[in-house]
Amino acid sequence: MSKQSDRLSRKDGKFSKIFCYQLLAIACCVLAIAFSIPAVAIPALQPISVSQLQASELDSIAFDAQIWGENGKPGDKQLLLRSIDHSLGYLNSQAAASAYSRYPVAGITRDRVRRSLDRFRQLVVSSTTPSQLQESVKREFVFYKSIGKDNKGTVAFTGYFEPTYQASRTPNSEYRYPLYRVPPNIGSWAKPHPTRLDLEGADALQGSKGLLRGLELVWLRDRFQAFLVHVQGSAKLQLTDGSVMTVGFAGKTSQSYTGVGRELVKDGKFTLEQLTLPKLTEYFTNFPADMDKYLPKNQSFVFFRDTNGAPATGSIGVPVTAERSIATDKVLMPPGALALISTKLPYPNAAGKLEQSAVNRFVLDQDTGGAIKGAGRVDVFMGTGNLAGDRAGYINSTGELYYPLLK
Repeated sequence: MSKQSDRLSRKDGKFSKIFCYQLLAIACCVLAIAFSIPAVAIPALQPISVSQLQASELDSIAFDAQIWGENGKPGDKQLLLRSIDHSLGYLNSQAAASAYSRYPVAGITRDRVRRSLDRFRQLVVSSTTPSQLQESVKREFVFYKSIGKDNKGTVAFTGYFEPTYQASRTPNSEYRYPLYRVPPNIGSWAKPHPTRLDLEGADALQGSKGLLRGLELVWLRDRFQAFLVHVQGSAKLQLTDGSVMTVGFAGKTSQSYTGVGRELVKDGKFTLEQLTLPKLTEYFTNFPADMDKYLPKNQSFVFFRDTNGAPATGSIGVPVTAERSIATDKVLMPPGALALISTKLPYPNAAGKLEQSAVNRFVLDQDTGGAIKGAGRVDVFMGTGNLAGDRAGYINSTGELYYPLLK
């Protein structure tokens, strides 16, 4: 090899190395830029037109037979109209103006939600059949569909209710498990706040020895019932003196909600498909000592107030209506808005046994809950009392969630 060739070879090698370094630098810049750009979140609600609906959705969407009654049962048109009026009252409030100033989904404003609800109310009043209402809604509204828990529209449905339990204004050997008022100094508590275990002990009887001392509002005789009031957020209490007391949500600690039922599923006590409120109640009736282990796993703790006979109230400050009010994640879903659910709800058959039935139901989004997080969760309010509780406890199904808004 000549000296000139050798020099050229070395020179080419030098250029090759420089080129590689340049490519490496460019690649690093590209990666740096890529990682510096935040991922764009998919909006929780996506607008779809009637022409975009799947064949299975097209016939059933917005067909609500419950309004006029079905299977020999009376309709609930007046209850629906009353629930609509509750939402309209909220939407005209300063609280709604503030909430919608932060609402993240483009195209969904307080004014549009309010106008849509006004028009829907007119259609309910003027329509005489489910089909007539369905065709009007399809013609005048566009449906915003929840992306669900899988970005494909799958929404998990559960139910909640206002329980009716026995209680006492004073503690005794029978009524031992208290509900508590909000601590007046909770604003000065260090975060994260104390857990359920910290506040009331493993047996739920130690609250009077710590931060909750003197804050007892009322005492229940059944520990699991007292726990369920925390989960449901309100209750109607039949007191030992013959009077009735209603309690409602007044605040909570900063700790996150954990579903006790799912903890039992994790430990193999039963399967997820078997998970219902009656199943939970049966389990803790048979194994009461296990409450010391499992109930504190829900570290969130709820405080209550005497609501002086007022009906169960949602997070937007209006009464909730059986089978017409839902709870969703209010970070993602429009408060007070008209919604439409397609899922299965339990109804008693001729023998009194609960059976799941497919429903399409217009509802009002009037509440939220500690366990209701993300676009794939809806809690349906089922009413007050034992039957409502049984039905709520059996809801464990999937379906779809839509918000109809005027075009």
